[in-house]
Amino acid sequence: MSSTELPGVSAATAAAAPEVAAVRVAEGEELRSVALPGLTLSVRSRPPSRSGLPPALYVHGLGGSSQNWSAVMPFLADSVDGEAVDLPGFGDSPPPADGNYSVTGHARAVIRYLDAAGTAPVHLLGNSLGGAVATRVAAVRPDLVRTLTLISPALPELRVQRTAVPTALLALPGVARLFGRMTRDWSAERRTQGVMALCYGDPGRVSDEAMRHAVAEMERRMQLPYFWEAMARSAHGIVDAYTLGGQHGLWRQAERVLAPTLLVYGGRDQLVSYRMARKAAAAFRDSRLLTLPDAGHVAMMEYPETVAEAFRELIDDIGRS
Repeated sequence: MSSTELPGVSAATAAAAPEVAAVRVAEGEELRSVALPGLTLSVRSRPPSRSGLPPALYVHGLGGSSQNWSAVMPFLADSVDGEAVDLPGFGDSPPPADGNYSVTGHARAVIRYLDAAGTAPVHLLGNSLGGAVATRVAAVRPDLVRTLTLISPALPELRVQRTAVPTALLALPGVARLFGRMTRDWSAERRTQGVMALCYGDPGRVSDEAMRHAVAEMERRMQLPYFWEAMARSAHGIVDAYTLGGQHGLWRQAERVLAPTLLVYGGRDQLVSYRMARKAAAAFRDSRLLTLPDAGHVAMMEYPETVAEAFRELIDDIGRS
């Protein structure tokens, strides 16, 4: 049994999913499935405003999906040819055949996709877990990454915020299933409101339409038999990555990143501490920092125009150098 497996749950049983509602595809977006050996990934894209733009890949966080990038993608359609991937077991991507939900496992999925697509180097953007995954990709495969943008990346913290502890507890054996049983009577709306309260600096910024879509997506996810498994194993993967030392430690790998890096931190982030911004800016050798005092954990959803502007400045500066 690998360190990211749950007792009594096999990858084979997790892969059997019932019929569930279709994943939402916003106007102007396209969703396709990419089959790789032992891995199938769902990829969301928005056609660029013109041909010849450089490629970009967006990687979501724990419990999220490629939809987390739908707000910012339109603002970057004139700058990059962007795609957002659903990590294995999230969004519309089924679980990986090997059951590996570690940060390294997710990073390998991203690397395999980029190698198969043949579009690298790309502008790589990651949020939370996706930020840790993107950091690892940029460190071990610098040939794949033109620039790196990290929004509240899940990099190790010595003092984890109290508000982040419940998420970390999902990594403990049996906790995810227990929580699932304890909350089985919760409505999708109640679950969604809880997620918004945790992830947004100001949940009041969520429009009624966005809330309806989020509730529908929560209802869809809760029908998936592997929902809690993907959450628990990926949370376990983050905890494992936090405790890993030596050359494979995430901070050591951050120091190895060669790509110009944009770091985005929210002052009201309840999952990744705002105080880590300065440490991250010092760790990445070629970095710039954007701090948003009123943002929470998902700045690209809360302040998409601001994040897009900072990203465009990054790639414009790269183009002039």
